[in-house]
Amino acid sequence: MAIGVSLETGTASIPESIKDYYGKVLQSSDDLQTSACCAAEAPPQHVRDALKDVHEEVQDRFYGCGSPIPAALEGITVLDLGCGSGRDCYVLSKLVGPEGRVIGVDMTDEQLAVARRHVDYHAEKFGYANVEFKQGYIEDLQSIGIADDSVDLVVSNCVLNLSPDKPRVFAEIMRVLKPGGELYFSDVFADRRIPAELMEDPVLLGECLSGALYVEDFRRVMAESGSADTRIVSSSPLEISTPEIARKIGFVTFSSLTVRAFKLPLEDRCEDYGQIAVYRGTFPEHPHSFDLDDHHRFHTGKPEPVCGNTADMLSRSRYGAHFEVIGDKSTHFGLFPCGPSDQAAAGRSQAGGSGCC
Repeated sequence: MAIGVSLETGTASIPESIKDYYGKVLQSSDDLQTSACCAAEAPPQHVRDALKDVHEEVQDRFYGCGSPIPAALEGITVLDLGCGSGRDCYVLSKLVGPEGRVIGVDMTDEQLAVARRHVDYHAEKFGYANVEFKQGYIEDLQSIGIADDSVDLVVSNCVLNLSPDKPRVFAEIMRVLKPGGELYFSDVFADRRIPAELMEDPVLLGECLSGALYVEDFRRVMAESGSADTRIVSSSPLEISTPEIARKIGFVTFSSLTVRAFKLPLEDRCEDYGQIAVYRGTFPEHPHSFDLDDHHRFHTGKPEPVCGNTADMLSRSRYGAHFEVIGDKSTHFGLFPCGPSDQAAAGRSQAGGSGCC
């Protein structure tokens, strides 16, 4: 299945047009023409606290649509795809601590120059240096030295939609993740496939609109990459307020989604094996409950029936120490009644559906 476009379109490469847009056209988030590349909601408190120590110039050159920073980060290796000026990298640097490592990858000279300019500033602030920035394309992480099974967590903030070869990106992500590793990202999704001619518009591309994946194609791409069950964590609709942009692409409904997926051999449906999960309440930032996705909230100490996939996500990832999962897969009871809440379902309808259980 071929989804997306080639790296070359006509006489100009799509990546070059994006590099120009983010490197030369945009000088701060105020230059954006839509809200697609702006965070839809405030980040959680522990992220806000870390942001206080991030240099002002790094924050000014940030373009993102969410807060793709999950729990349980201490001591792990994180890869940030499309790191830009390094805002999320420096937040992650503080959260993973001195025993952790953060790698930022971006293709844009100007953005990386900002990120690298403040490495020493943040090392002094935090008391350690654990961040490195690499220039390259997210479709080819091997060429910049990201090895197989070397990363605990891959994050990305409104960048994967810019890639002209999304199947290759997700295949690379699954290659570099360790078994049980997690992909956690925020991005713009569409309720239909975008016409090819709009994918050549540099403004629509740069504003994270015409490269947005159709949500059902995302589900298919992830399945082909080896992740049969992706989960939507949060969803919010995007409004296009610029008349000229609305005339071009206003027939498409866009949503900003935060999504998580694991490098695990999961089933393509939620199957019932009679398993139970209990959250221990041990995430410092989530003492009372933890949301795995938009329809799995685990209250501290409360036993919850879970499908086999959810049991594996909780027990075979870095979250394992924070959950007690009771039962195995020796007895099968058919499909598990697993679905989003009414409110989340409404968000999914706006987004055009989802590949999550």
